Amino acid sequence: MSMLDTQSPPRTVAGPLEHHVFRSRRSGVPRLRTYVPELWGRREFIMELARCTLRSQNYLNAFGQLWLVINPLLLGCVYYVLADILSNGKHAHNYFSMLLAGLFLYTFFSSILSQSAGSIIGSSRLVLNSRLPRLVLPVTQILIAFMRFLPTLIVFLVVHTLQGLQWGVVAFWAIPAFLEVAVFGAGLGFICATLQVYFRDFSNFLPYVTRIWLFLSPVMWEAQSRIYKPGLGAHLLGLNPLTPMIGSWGDVLVYNVAPNSLWLVEGAGWAVGAFVIGVFVFIRREREFSVRL
Repeated sequence: MSMLDTQSPPRTVAGPLEHHVFRSRRSGVPRLRTYVPELWGRREFIMELARCTLRSQNYLNAFGQLWLVINPLLLGCVYYVLADILSNGKHAHNYFSMLLAGLFLYTFFSSILSQSAGSIIGSSRLVLNSRLPRLVLPVTQILIAFMRFLPTLIVFLVVHTLQGLQWGVVAFWAIPAFLEVAVFGAGLGFICATLQVYFRDFSNFLPYVTRIWLFLSPVMWEAQSRIYKPGLGAHLLGLNPLTPMIGSWGDVLVYNVAPNSLWLVEGAGWAVGAFVIGVFVFIRREREFSVRL
């Protein structure tokens, strides 16, 4: 009687299972020689993304554009009533123009911070599913803030003309003052966008910072009448980076005088310093955004 040989099933040698581990890359800053041209190559994408965002918010139709003009005017009236109550009606005849000039510029600055802060979190799908310089997203929000700022200049022009204030060649000095605010806000906006990725409650804290910063800036008060007074308070107001920028802006547009050259230099220093630090912080951490989202 022969025994049947039972054949055991073939043994398969299982190879090691593959594991994909996503780690945060902290290895420095990307090469600017390739990063900057790649960012510049996305300029059409930035413009189209800004248009699509404004279109989704109804800012490109007639009623949306009308609201862009009415809203800043109503906001200026609210602050004018507040300032009128606090000062018992004792202010210059051109105070409303001064208030609008500073308020519109500061609103542009605060919009850069708030919109840039949510640029990465609000575009998480784009960050995860596309390969592009992440700096594109806050730059788009800065462009949107600028488009919203332009109609406020129409409001200021009308009020300025109705009050009988003068214009001159000096008005061109407002351009460097505006650029300083824009560059300074962009640098801080890049930092805010980075912080928002790591600290999700940062967006709830930011409005209180911008509101306090508003009252410390020469919007509801004149820069020259406050910072040159003796005392610790005047010295602290003078340390505000926005004081020389908004002060120069107001001197040019409201009083039709050339800005203080020291203010322009000081504002340029703050703007360039904040921009360089903001860009460095953002691009150094942008490789981690996909992991943090």
